[in-house]
Amino acid sequence: MSCSLKHERALRRQGWVRVAGIDEAGRGPLAGPVVAAAVVLPPRYRHRELDDSKKLTERTRERLYAEITGHSEIAWAFAVVEPEEIDRLNILNATHEAMRRAFAALLFAPDHALIDGLPVLPFPVPQTALVGGDGLSFSIAAASVIAKVTRDRLMVEMEARYPAYGFAQHKGYGTALHLAKLRAHGPCAIHRKSFSPVQQALLPLA
Repeated sequence: MSCSLKHERALRRQGWVRVAGIDEAGRGPLAGPVVAAAVVLPPRYRHRELDDSKKLTERTRERLYAEITGHSEIAWAFAVVEPEEIDRLNILNATHEAMRRAFAALLFAPDHALIDGLPVLPFPVPQTALVGGDGLSFSIAAASVIAKVTRDRLMVEMEARYPAYGFAQHKGYGTALHLAKLRAHGPCAIHRKSFSPVQQALLPLA
């Protein structure tokens, strides 16, 4: 099934006028924040390319980001939860908190939320959780693009602050390059200390 407004239209028929799509980027990396975004699209929105951000090239994501955020009829917001809070809350709770904050940052509160994945509890309004929603719902797909582009840009900025780790290349994910740099230099301030590969890098060599 391709991306569409099918789920948004169904919710509007039930009386939910403003429906926000919500998604996150950065649950899996060993370093950097988790970022969530919330997007409310106009009722007749269409797009030939918009899809799950993971399926898109970096160039396409950047272009779609500019289109979405520059559209006068699209409401959008994002929220960032930093590594220290991830370590304190755990990554699942931190991701849910980022989603709640992104939703709360919208200029006008929607009536209903379409959330990628499983339900987020608690949540301030009724929600519909869609597994694989970023490939089904235009609203969630738009949120996935904003979250992904925002997080990638933040990690590129971290390259200048922590040049030894190659953050601009791997964006904090546990690639072979990142793991090698982690072993060579140990964790830096933006590494998630609660994640196992980072904890292992803190152990003294035998």
